[in-house]
Amino acid sequence: MWKKKQFRFTLAVTLMATMLAGCGGNDKPAANDGAANEPASGNAANSAANHAADDEGTSDASKPVSFTFFDANVGDTFDNPVAQEITKKTNVSLEIQQPTGNPSEKLNLMLASNDLPDIMDIGRGDILEKYIAAGALVPLNDLIDQYGPHIKEMYGDMLKKTRSADGNNYYLANWYGLEQYPVFGFLMRMDVMKELGVGEKTNNGEPFSSDEFVELLKKYKEKYPVSDGKPTVPMTFNGENMGAITGSFKGMFGIMPYYQVDGKLQTDVKDPRYLDMIKFMNSLFTQGLIDPEWATNKTQQYEQKLASGSYFSTADAFWNLGKPNTVLKDAAKDAAKKDEAQFYPYKVLAPGVDPSKATYGPKSSLGWDGIGISKSNKDPVRAIQFLDYLASEEGQYLMMWGIEGKDWDMKDGKHVPRQETLDGFAKDWDGYSKQTGIRKWTWTIKNGPGSDGTPYDLIGRYQTDPVSALAIKNLADTSFDTAPFDNLGPSGGTPEAIIQQKVNETTSKYFPRMVMAASQDEAVATYEKMLKELETAGVSKLEAIYTDNYNKRMELWK
Repeated sequence: MWKKKQFRFTLAVTLMATMLAGCGGNDKPAANDGAANEPASGNAANSAANHAADDEGTSDASKPVSFTFFDANVGDTFDNPVAQEITKKTNVSLEIQQPTGNPSEKLNLMLASNDLPDIMDIGRGDILEKYIAAGALVPLNDLIDQYGPHIKEMYGDMLKKTRSADGNNYYLANWYGLEQYPVFGFLMRMDVMKELGVGEKTNNGEPFSSDEFVELLKKYKEKYPVSDGKPTVPMTFNGENMGAITGSFKGMFGIMPYYQVDGKLQTDVKDPRYLDMIKFMNSLFTQGLIDPEWATNKTQQYEQKLASGSYFSTADAFWNLGKPNTVLKDAAKDAAKKDEAQFYPYKVLAPGVDPSKATYGPKSSLGWDGIGISKSNKDPVRAIQFLDYLASEEGQYLMMWGIEGKDWDMKDGKHVPRQETLDGFAKDWDGYSKQTGIRKWTWTIKNGPGSDGTPYDLIGRYQTDPVSALAIKNLADTSFDTAPFDNLGPSGGTPEAIIQQKVNETTSKYFPRMVMAASQDEAVATYEKMLKELETAGVSKLEAIYTDNYNKRMELWK
């Protein structure tokens, strides 16, 4: 049995950057944020984990127990039908805590005051690292060995990748495991594609070459030279989402998160293909194929432009076009062809890029959040048993599909959702989730299908709309695991973190300038000026940190 003690670990944790917009953590511990305990070694922690449970712990799964649970994402009370079924299965009830303000501020305050709930769901990043470094989360290794058979089965090697440098696991990831699912792409109006003579490629899964794509943009401009009294431009972008723009064009050129050369990691802007990308984007701009206002477009303006029917293409994550696609469908003259009026995502390849090497789909197998047991928990055995149930296949389907016989049925050995469940989410996703509890909480959820082949994520993966279905067909094979490269930068609050901020600001400043340069020569000169400014800012120091942290991570994962 396990005996709770308080520890402080000033050790690193493998962290994940946001998928699609970076965070600032790394494998090094952040500064202690006011925790009072002295450091304890990893060996001492594991030794203590072998002791018997203290008198305060129930450890008897037949006895009801209640835990306080901090969820940085969802603050709903734990009393909907799914929650009630979880409590019935585990004898565990939860008091969900979630701040009305900034979750990060609340987490920092709780850590500083040493006022911790029993179980915590924390976004992976600097704050989770602080909690581990301060000893606020207990090591889970021995608890999992003794009471977590489903955790071991479901997580497998992922437990090796989410452990800290001391060899301990302090949290369980959610949305973990690499999923072949698309992210970025070049979106084009399907009905217009047919008008431009490429109807055969609208749904055959074949990529476009860069030359073919440019030719389509030119044909659109020629066919529709004027729009709203102004010269037509085929493409526009969301200036408030630069990550989606760069993610799409980097995917086209097969650019990875870092440029690896001679065993060292450098910033991706030093990849020769990055300059090729800039030249290509600049050529689109100088030919009048890109909206001259793209860099200042706000999200609402961007959506309105796409919904107006005046633009043929954009570069984005396909799910970001829900609003304009809805407007375009409703405005379609032929109701039978309204789906064709939407923007659909396609793969475009730069010269010499192997289709299998395109990088449109950055996905981290390490997941989004970390669910840990705090040092304040008086019964960590029951807590890990509770999490073990949630991690089990039965727990996955309960959280994500609802209750058998009510929300879904087992037919011929497969999970089959009831039509009213699908209809409920189609009509009001948020409201139906709140009402039923289905997909309300995603603790310990694994990407991919269950043992019968049906996806754990019912609403996100079981039944897809036409745009999502074609995105999967065209771009799912461009998914790649960013986990080895996630959060390799300096720790927050360090001098190097300030350098990182300066480097990020510099690249963000120069990107639109390079794209909108008056000529290719000017674009190249602006690129070279950016590189010099990055060196002055100290990018070489950062690259040494990237390389060191990467090598340590690869060694840890062996």
